[in-house]
Amino acid sequence: MGSLFRSEDMTLCQLFLQSEAAYACVSELGELGLVQFRDLNPDVNAFQRKFVNEVRRCDEMERKLRFLEKEIKKDGIPMLDTGDNPDAPQPREMIDLEATFEKLESEMRDVNSNTEALKKNFLELTELKHILRKTQTFFDEAEHHHIQAMHEPIVTDDSVGLLGEDIARTGQALKLGFVAGVILRERIPAFERMLWRVCRGNVFLKQAEIDAPLEDPVTGDKVDKSVFIIFFQGEQLKTRVKKICEGFRATLYPCPETQPERREMSIGVMTRIEDLNTVLGQTQDHRHRLLVAAAKNIKVWFIKVRKIKAIYHTLNMFNLDVTQKCLIAECWCPVADLDRIQQALQRGNERSGSSVPSILNRMSTRQEPPTYNRLNKFTAVFQHIVDAYGVASYREVNPAPWTIISFPFLFAIMFGDTGHGTIMLLFALFLILREKQLAAKSADDEIFGMFFNGRYIMMLMGAFSIYTGLIYNDVFSKSLNIFGSGWAPDPVMYSYLHMDKNAYKLNPNGSCYVNGPYPFGLDPVWQMSINKITITNSLKMKISVIFGVSHMLFGLSLSLLNHRYYRKPINIYCEFIPQLIFMLSIFGYLILLVITKWLKFTEADSRTAPNLLIGLINMFLFNYKKEKELWYSGQKGFQIFLVFLGAICVPWMLCIKPYLLWKQNKSGQQPHQYMLVSGETDLDVPEVVHHVDSENPNTHDADDDFEEKPFDISEIIINQAIHTIEYCLGCISHTASYLRLWALSLAHAQLSEVLWSMVMRVAFSMSSSIVSTVMIIFCFAFWAMATIIILVMMEGMSAFLHALRLHWVEFQSKFYKGEGYLFVPFSFDNLVEYGVEEK
Repeated sequence: MGSLFRSEDMTLCQLFLQSEAAYACVSELGELGLVQFRDLNPDVNAFQRKFVNEVRRCDEMERKLRFLEKEIKKDGIPMLDTGDNPDAPQPREMIDLEATFEKLESEMRDVNSNTEALKKNFLELTELKHILRKTQTFFDEAEHHHIQAMHEPIVTDDSVGLLGEDIARTGQALKLGFVAGVILRERIPAFERMLWRVCRGNVFLKQAEIDAPLEDPVTGDKVDKSVFIIFFQGEQLKTRVKKICEGFRATLYPCPETQPERREMSIGVMTRIEDLNTVLGQTQDHRHRLLVAAAKNIKVWFIKVRKIKAIYHTLNMFNLDVTQKCLIAECWCPVADLDRIQQALQRGNERSGSSVPSILNRMSTRQEPPTYNRLNKFTAVFQHIVDAYGVASYREVNPAPWTIISFPFLFAIMFGDTGHGTIMLLFALFLILREKQLAAKSADDEIFGMFFNGRYIMMLMGAFSIYTGLIYNDVFSKSLNIFGSGWAPDPVMYSYLHMDKNAYKLNPNGSCYVNGPYPFGLDPVWQMSINKITITNSLKMKISVIFGVSHMLFGLSLSLLNHRYYRKPINIYCEFIPQLIFMLSIFGYLILLVITKWLKFTEADSRTAPNLLIGLINMFLFNYKKEKELWYSGQKGFQIFLVFLGAICVPWMLCIKPYLLWKQNKSGQQPHQYMLVSGETDLDVPEVVHHVDSENPNTHDADDDFEEKPFDISEIIINQAIHTIEYCLGCISHTASYLRLWALSLAHAQLSEVLWSMVMRVAFSMSSSIVSTVMIIFCFAFWAMATIIILVMMEGMSAFLHALRLHWVEFQSKFYKGEGYLFVPFSFDNLVEYGVEEK
């Protein structure tokens, strides 16, 4: 278990790196991923650090890469991901990368601007083409109405001019001007109203829709437009009309008055459109070739740029010595990996060609080191569950190893169904077997990513649920008769069962058991009994209390390992021992009574068997009036002794530890400690020899910010009182909290049974075979969907959250402080895994 049981032994080191070798050494440490650097310039502004210009150059390269990535995604070109992890480029390679990105960006911007201009010209020509076609229709209709009006003797509306003059009387029509253009279709109603109001009805508007939507050259969106032509008389109306068109963002185009000129212009427009199509096609091909070439390398470029940026960002955390030729850094690293770190520094010196080796010097410090547990993809999910509550203090017992087993087991007690567990197990195995293909999708979809990252815990939860489902003999609310029931009714009972098979109460210890107990799990005959819930609930309730107290006692025993490791005997004698006695004297005795009742009382004695809950209450009330409630001789005296023993533990926990600490502080004695652990009021700081470099007096001291707290007896008394009250009350509430194992198990089983009864039983009860077949198909589809959504997903989430609470509150509170902070090493793996997906 090693590092997973207790975090790695960490040390604070000081690095002396030559300026020419610092970049290569940090690069090697980033590939190794075992060093967490400390910022030695916390008060220096980010814009005043030494390598700020290099970081800005990296930001600019990232901006150009994001621009190229956006263009590649816009064209739907797949980006090649070979999984390569290139080394960090040398500083001199930054110039080549900058030149490459600058050239690509310049070419892409030129292509985009040319494409936009060509598309704008194409749009204008397309709109002009539609105007020439539609206006020809308008003029043909106007000419037709004019000829018809000349042959009619009666003055009609068509023989009246735009301003109301009678054409027949005047003998000639007034010459009208017109403008033609294109406008967005949704603006037509408002445009028409504005023309009518401003021109007072002295204009004539004709409009027609363009069938195919047109492409906006800037956004690339498809828009619907309409062609319009406006007739008017006089320069004043012409000015008003043009201003209105400008206000509504309408585009006006020149339109000849005569038909031959319009035909000639239309031919020219079509020719220019064909030429533009050819040029646009060539431009798009050139753009596609550029993007395809960039898509092959863009992920590698992202990795390289981000590695360079990470290195310079780390170098900004270092200090310069007085000679300005050496960089000084401080870092946390595991003691077991010091040799690997030395080898990485040596490789960095060889890559840079430096003749002066880098120096790694261990430092003594009073600061608490970070917590580092070595994990793999299986144990990581359980460690994340623990860290969500709080990161373990340095070298504190880690709950994760025990959580690997206890978490899915407690979940399975609440979710015990072999069928539902099989569904969960198969889904988890699918995610595990195809994890390489699904890893990219999990990064894009947050909801799916939660299930994908928890695939291993789902696998264990499904496997444990199958086991508990077999114990409960529950498969989709039905039972399995694998070994043959050990129960057989006599003729009288059989005839009673024949009348109503669901009205019989089974006797768990009766003579009807002829073949002995069922070999594994619950006898399937209980499925047909109406007192099944009564029997199973009593059993599950007691088992929940037994599991809960056992779980808490195990957590309490882990606190002993912490006290021994930190060499704090005062905590063993004043906390662990009274806490253990307090819990065993009450709840340990309750478990003993449960097991005794199972062994001593049979079904025949069930009516006279004492009640456990009433007996526990009477134990604290010293109520022994009914002698029949006593199970054994001497029970009264023994229970009184246990109550007084538990009561003595309260002042033991409350008073003795503060008194001993006060006495030690007064006499000047210090308890033997081996290291500093934050958050302990009774922990005295040992003598520490600090490393001071006489040649570099400006070296940052790792303990500059450390302040030793003075001894305060009032604070110790208050903290001890809070912990004592919390533990004593918590033992009662936490034990009751484990009853959720029984409650959720009951709810899950009953929901499954109700769903089967309301859906599938309806289909099976049909008399007609054809109708029954159709109903079975539809009912099974609904039942399967409801089973997955309600019973597997929703009930599974509920059981998961309750198991999480039992571990965080009931289990971990007995030994786990969680007051540390994570070891976050400088590692390029994090950049490769998450950095490329950043936007």
